[in-house]
Amino acid sequence: MTQQQQHQGRLAFIGGGNMAEAILGGLLACGYPLSQCVVSEPIQARCEFLQSKYPGLQTLSGPDANSLAVQGSKSASTTQSLIQDGSIQVNATAASTDFAPAEVVILAVKPQVLKNVVVDLAPALRALQPLVISIAAGIETSAIARFMADGVDEEALVAGSVKLPPVIRVMPNTPALVLEGAAGMYATAEATAEHREVAESLMAAVSKQVSWVETESLIDTVTGISGSGPAYFFLMMEAMEEAGVKLGMDRATAKALTIQTCLGAAKMAQLSSDDLETLRIKVTSPQGTTDAAIKAFEAGGFRDLVQKGVTAADARSRTLAKELGGAKL
Repeated sequence: MTQQQQHQGRLAFIGGGNMAEAILGGLLACGYPLSQCVVSEPIQARCEFLQSKYPGLQTLSGPDANSLAVQGSKSASTTQSLIQDGSIQVNATAASTDFAPAEVVILAVKPQVLKNVVVDLAPALRALQPLVISIAAGIETSAIARFMADGVDEEALVAGSVKLPPVIRVMPNTPALVLEGAAGMYATAEATAEHREVAESLMAAVSKQVSWVETESLIDTVTGISGSGPAYFFLMMEAMEEAGVKLGMDRATAKALTIQTCLGAAKMAQLSSDDLETLRIKVTSPQGTTDAAIKAFEAGGFRDLVQKGVTAADARSRTLAKELGGAKL
């Protein structure tokens, strides 16, 4: 789906933290209508920050903010009633308008509070059937489905008399904050091809690489590679900078050379038709300086350390899924 074909339906962010802001900012930069976005965020100061950065953005806070963001409000007078009884706090833009129901709900809250948030929204989600996109780390779609089914008789779910919304789980990474993210995505069986296109177009606003996995357990592997991956490169760059300092270079120069080398190598890998091994071999002259460094890395077990690190992140992601999601449906 191109930016011209980009979904432009009503979009509700449940949670207004850094990743939600990154997605919002990326979408707006791609031409997504500001009037179609609403952010529900419990911290009023954060709402005020978002309002100042994106003038005209509808922001909500308070006990009923999440519900209003998802269900919408039939009129400005209805919104005003909620304001007067203290159920919500809104900015001027939100206070003077009605709210259409959300077509897409992005769950951008901390994993530890996701259950309570979704259980509270469950009746509205079941009634409206929006596309639900979760960027909460470690929570499996089966757990989200169970939260949405809260209070529903299991027989009704089996019989199909009660329907749950489609869920797409996304593992973004922090470079999305500078519109250079990589995201892994998994869709439940209820998600149609159109749902996938919508989710992909939204995430592509901040992610240069969007990859689908057909087995949800591979989201844990995505976490180990790209979700946690930026920190691996920061560690490598930190070590390179420190090595330069110990060899007599000033820190600012060592840092600048390290960062540009990282950027340049990534760009070469991105643009070249060669695989990564071939690229490495091409810049490693036998008995040369690079060859000496590579041999030192290999002797120190570099590949094994990377494998252990990625595997550890993968395993931790699986553990978090069990701890935060509980039993499966």
